[in-house]
Amino acid sequence: MNAQALQLDRLNQSLSDINNDLQVSFEFFPPNSEQMETTLWNSVERLAPLKPSFVSVTYGAGSGTRDRTHGVIKRIQKETSLLAAPHLTCIDASRDELVNIAKEYWDSGVRHIVALRGDLPNSNEKPDMYANDLVELLKGVADFDISVAAYPETHPEAPNAQFDLVNLKRKIDAGANRAISQFFFDMDSYLRFRDRCVAVGIDVEIVPGILPVSNFATLKRFAGLTNVHVPDWMGKMYEGLDDDPTTRNMVGANIAMEQVKILRSEGVKNFHFYTLNRSELTYAICHTLGVRP
Repeated sequence: MNAQALQLDRLNQSLSDINNDLQVSFEFFPPNSEQMETTLWNSVERLAPLKPSFVSVTYGAGSGTRDRTHGVIKRIQKETSLLAAPHLTCIDASRDELVNIAKEYWDSGVRHIVALRGDLPNSNEKPDMYANDLVELLKGVADFDISVAAYPETHPEAPNAQFDLVNLKRKIDAGANRAISQFFFDMDSYLRFRDRCVAVGIDVEIVPGILPVSNFATLKRFAGLTNVHVPDWMGKMYEGLDDDPTTRNMVGANIAMEQVKILRSEGVKNFHFYTLNRSELTYAICHTLGVRP
């Protein structure tokens, strides 16, 4: 079977074949306005009945964003039954500060952390710590369940794909329990990356990150910053829809569902959705794929 026929075979897989055995997790970010706060909590409330394995909350540089992340995590813990996993970065805090943050999280009941290096304020400066150092530090504080980032199409700062893969292995060897991938749209890039991970001895799950796209122009900006390839066929699917958000949402949901169907046919069962704090697309996709209350 040639590559095109194989792709068509994957796409024609019926939804019933998924067998309702998918497990999902969701990412949110801390709101910076009253309106966005309302949107966030409406989304948390809407998606909570789907019983995700965890929900993560992103973490930006600076104490203000950190405090908002902590606040969202605490509220999720207090008001829902969800397992909340804060993002934690190491480029804007000392080791002592990170140890104290980790201890506070552990004492408050947080057991899962997404450990990241974080964005460099000045790309010319070499950071004191990397994500593998943070994983090691966290494991020294307590037996956290730790997720780290993976890049099927290579981190924008990595000189080559092999360097990036070695860096991921350092994070796993330091004690990370799983990797969550950057979003992608080229299925083969993820599948080849997963094979390469196995070849170098990375034995944890590489959870695919799924980004439901409602705004193609915004996606192009994201992709340009993150070294994500956007296939030509995606651009064609969104042509003429600038003023038609309803159809854009339908297209975005369809693309994400096809991604999940193809990856499920390749043995993937866990999926991490980048919700952008909006529940509509993610809920519709999960519901259609059999992830229901």
